[in-house]
Amino acid sequence: MKKLPAVLASASPRRQDLLRRAGIPFQVFVPNVNETVRPGAFYRETALENALLKAEGAALVFPDAVVIGADTVIELDGEILGKPRDEQDAFHMLRRLSGRTHEVVTGVAVLVKNGNIRIRFADGTKVTFKTLTDEVIRAYLKQVNVLDKAGAYGIQECGDRLLDHLEGSVNNVIGLPVERLSETLRLNALA
Repeated sequence: MKKLPAVLASASPRRQDLLRRAGIPFQVFVPNVNETVRPGAFYRETALENALLKAEGAALVFPDAVVIGADTVIELDGEILGKPRDEQDAFHMLRRLSGRTHEVVTGVAVLVKNGNIRIRFADGTKVTFKTLTDEVIRAYLKQVNVLDKAGAYGIQECGDRLLDHLEGSVNNVIGLPVERLSETLRLNALA
C-alpha cells in the first residue's frame, strides 16, 4: 500500500526541524486560521482545539494527505500562557515563571482522508525554572526572539539560563512530541 504524503500545518521552524530530525518526509502548509483561547477553557482542550483547527484548514487543501496540526500552550496556576504580545508582556511572563513549575502541553491532530480519520492527543511536560533575576530575564529577552513562543521562552535557545529541570519530553517543550507522533503514525500504518 502506498503511503500518503504528510503535510505539517504549521509555520513553526522548530516543529519543521523536529519532524525532519524524526525522519518523517513532509511538506509545509500554513492554514489561515486564528488560534483561540475560550474563556474558562481547559488548557489541554485549547491546545487540541487549535491543533485540530490548523489540521482542518490544511486538510481542505490536501484532502489525500496525512495532515498534522499542533499547538503548544503553557499552563501556570490554571491560566493559559500563550505567546507574548510584546517584550514587556514577555518580561512579565518570565517573571511569573521564575522559580516555579508549569506544564507545557502540545495538542496534536492528525487528519487523514479529508478528516474522515481523526487522531488527537495531547502531551504534557512539567518544567521548573530557576529563580530568575530581572537582569537575567532582560539579557535573555535581548538574546532570544520570544514573541513567537508560548510562555515567552524557547528551551532550545539559551534555555539553560532558565531551566532547573523538566519531567517529560524536551521535544514537546520545543513544540512537537515527535516520539509520540512517530509511534502514532506507525501504529496507524501512516508512516
